[in-house]
Amino acid sequence: MSKIKIVFYLVLVFIIYKGYEAFRDFEIGVGDRLVEIEEMSDFEKKGEVIGLMMYLGDPLELKEHLLTSSKSKCLEMKQIAEETSFAYYECAQVNAVLKGGKIVRIINEIEVIE
Repeated sequence: MSKIKIVFYLVLVFIIYKGYEAFRDFEIGVGDRLVEIEEMSDFEKKGEVIGLMMYLGDPLELKEHLLTSSKSKCLEMKQIAEETSFAYYECAQVNAVLKGGKIVRIINEIEVIE
């Protein structure tokens, strides 16, 4: 009788574990699908992000901007860009219009990151 109880408890624990894994994967999957849908749609949103800005010209004029995931990643990309280009680059926290995981338009600069 005790062997049957042990097997029963093991099966019960396995079922609970599988249920937990399925629930966790479902939550993660929903978040990933939401990001995917936002990227595919023409949905624009405003937000504060970290961006790498490229300026060109005698009076410096913003020519390019790139959304980055963090301050450290932006500073790393800035260093590489400055070594390979003659443009002026800066990392900044900006208010921007975002569409599909990209910066569409800069509204204003909040803070320059050094």
